[in-house]
Amino acid sequence: MWQTAPRLYPLLGLCGGYALVMLFNPVRRALVDGFRCVGRYKRIWIAFALLGFAYFVFQFVTFTPIRNWSDLDLGQIASLRHWYWPRFAEIWRETPLPVLEGVAGIFDNATTTYPLSVVAAVFMLINWRGLHGALVRALWKRYRWWGHLIYLILLLSALASLLKPIVFWRLPEWSALVPAAGLLRISATVDASAFIFEYLLGVYIQVYLISVCLAWIKGVSFEEGELFRFAMRRFTYVLEWAGIVVAISTLIVRLPLVLAYFTNIPGVLDYLPLARLLMSGLIIGFCSVQISLALHNETLLEAMRAHSQFVRNNAGRLAWFLIICGIHFSAIMMCDAIVRSAIADRLGALFLWKFSFAFLRGIVVGWLLASWVCLFRQYETRRVNQEKWIQY
Repeated sequence: MWQTAPRLYPLLGLCGGYALVMLFNPVRRALVDGFRCVGRYKRIWIAFALLGFAYFVFQFVTFTPIRNWSDLDLGQIASLRHWYWPRFAEIWRETPLPVLEGVAGIFDNATTTYPLSVVAAVFMLINWRGLHGALVRALWKRYRWWGHLIYLILLLSALASLLKPIVFWRLPEWSALVPAAGLLRISATVDASAFIFEYLLGVYIQVYLISVCLAWIKGVSFEEGELFRFAMRRFTYVLEWAGIVVAISTLIVRLPLVLAYFTNIPGVLDYLPLARLLMSGLIIGFCSVQISLALHNETLLEAMRAHSQFVRNNAGRLAWFLIICGIHFSAIMMCDAIVRSAIADRLGALFLWKFSFAFLRGIVVGWLLASWVCLFRQYETRRVNQEKWIQY
């Protein structure tokens, strides 16, 4: 016992330091309120968990070679003691960029929506709960004739999202009709177009969950369909900022990857981590723009000014919140990297871990998003009780 005690000292130090940070940071009230909000409305974390798990299942089914059912035997966990557990030095390089993207997602789009975006595209086209009609009316009221162009882009990207699984499913059969290079160009173009709908769907889900948190803060009840349509109207205000993010992301991330199928671009993948880093930095740098647009129905210029004022007045609290987000994302991403490395080719254990990780990440993301809404409402000094109400 005394020989193993020194190995526990670093773990005890980490736990003690974590407890001190969580108990004595200046944003602890918002963090506690975020827990209470997630406890009241569990859909906040369940939404992220469901989307994350659906994406893992898609990747698992598509890219994991399963030879027979014995590959999924959960009895592989019985040999846990004999797994090779990597050291921190072996896995830390895998975590900084996912951690940064996780933190940025709290202020923009916290999770991928594919493949459930296909279902969402069908729901939108059949006007589920009146969301399609609410979108059309909101775009007309907000942007007038420009709304038709925005709607066309959304509609085409939704159709591309519907075509995406069909294209990838039928790709091998089409190889006899179309050259391989042509197939890759088609699939890359469809994927880039579908990305617009997938990203904007994620933004809409985030706006909806922000609306749920706002309802909890104000202590009001709501009818589910009305809240969906309310979030859609608020979403049209957030579209101004989301459009900028889509344009920049397409320009520096998606477009080079698509063009690489049409012309020779040397080392195109080498620039991808830098592009992801720049996108995360942009979103964190303008972290309160999305929530300001969602809560106040203002113009993008007004939201930029409000963001500048919010950062000036609350720089310390915002920095603490970013640090706490970074701590939690670092912890779960390191756990994921360590466990995946230890699991190796044990597919049954991998499936069980990814199922658990999806729910763990969903809880963390849901809690941090709710905490962010509480923090923003607690410390913004601008028109807290004077939002512009929608005029229709």
